[in-house]
Amino acid sequence: MRIDKSTVSNYNQPLLAEHTRKFEFVAAGIENIEVILQKLIDFQIAIPSWALGTGGTRFGRFPNGGEPRSLGEKMEDIGLIHALNQSSGAISLHIPWDIPQNINATKELALEYNLRFDAVNSNTFQDQLNQQYSYKFGSLQHSNKLIRRQAIEHNIEVIDHGIQLGSKSLTVWVADGSCFPGQLNFRHAFQNTLEGLTEIYAALPADWKIYIEYKAFEPNFYSTTIGDWGQSLLYANKLGEKAYTLVDLGHHLPNTNIEQIVSLLLMESKLGGFHFNDSKYGDDDLTVGSIKPYQLFLIFNELIDGMDVKRMNHATDLAWMIDASHNVKDPLEDLLQSVEAIMISYAQALLVDRRELTANQNKNDVAIAQEILQNAFRTDVRPLVAEARLRSGAALNPLDVYRKEKVRERLIQKRGLKSLTTGL
Repeated sequence: MRIDKSTVSNYNQPLLAEHTRKFEFVAAGIENIEVILQKLIDFQIAIPSWALGTGGTRFGRFPNGGEPRSLGEKMEDIGLIHALNQSSGAISLHIPWDIPQNINATKELALEYNLRFDAVNSNTFQDQLNQQYSYKFGSLQHSNKLIRRQAIEHNIEVIDHGIQLGSKSLTVWVADGSCFPGQLNFRHAFQNTLEGLTEIYAALPADWKIYIEYKAFEPNFYSTTIGDWGQSLLYANKLGEKAYTLVDLGHHLPNTNIEQIVSLLLMESKLGGFHFNDSKYGDDDLTVGSIKPYQLFLIFNELIDGMDVKRMNHATDLAWMIDASHNVKDPLEDLLQSVEAIMISYAQALLVDRRELTANQNKNDVAIAQEILQNAFRTDVRPLVAEARLRSGAALNPLDVYRKEKVRERLIQKRGLKSLTTGL
């Protein structure tokens, strides 16, 4: 289904007067308001093809119905989200869950929904139907060279799909590791993985990037071969200038200072991508900003500071993507809420007076430096985000339009109550 601009405009009309009042009140205190609004308009967050169906846990999955049954239907759902917020103009495909059956038709559909193809993602953390060798004990790290070869060839196949779609990057998440002491040799696992990544890196086109994701635990619980940002950075440095670290907010041990990590990776020009979600205990993959909104703001504060120092384009020089799993929510509603939370934190961080902050940091005025950050965080920037949407032709209240248009009910009517998405 589709929601056209005239429908969105009709929903916006009765909200305009109140929106204008709130926007003008906030905007009156911001000198560079037009610059900030343009940055918000330009900023786009990729939606992964696997986030459009109901997620789950080891204990169960509770589908909502109306889930996308094909890549085309997944693109339809992302197009719907983008029509409502105009901030979700990219799709990130996971291979082999979403191999395009017809490249030209898939590209035409992307144009139709005003979408581009973000990073393509490989999968060596699952065994697929008719797969020759199992990844039960690892993929790129495996002691068996044939299994390592299978994982390498899969990643090269993913690159080939990405080239045809116009993607420019490959994301590699290696779930390899061990569950028990003595299960593997750490050095051999690292070296085997490096050899495999080196072959994959060699297959990259000249204008591509590879993002190396890390995770502290799960599905292996004693060790993971790429367990933290230092190990990812080590691989990226060994591979070359096209290799970068990818940060997923959930892939850290509790209370890790993620904002410091992104600051240092930017300093080293090795931060390539960012996966947004939120967590209370581990890799919970909850709605962005639902648990730790202040941490998200602090991360954006460091992202903006580091990118501005290097004169990077906020919208295009890093890969931005949501990576979440939804067990009790309508996944499309969850994605709308996540995008909103990202835009709010980004807007708050854009309000920070960096010259004043630096001056007080240099004077060691701890209290005032803290006040500068907290004043930006406590500013209600929702009218700014809404104004950016309005100027882009999107909904002032995307979630409200989604509900009033009975999107989930209409998707169930079209696709069925028992439809299940491919992937997770």
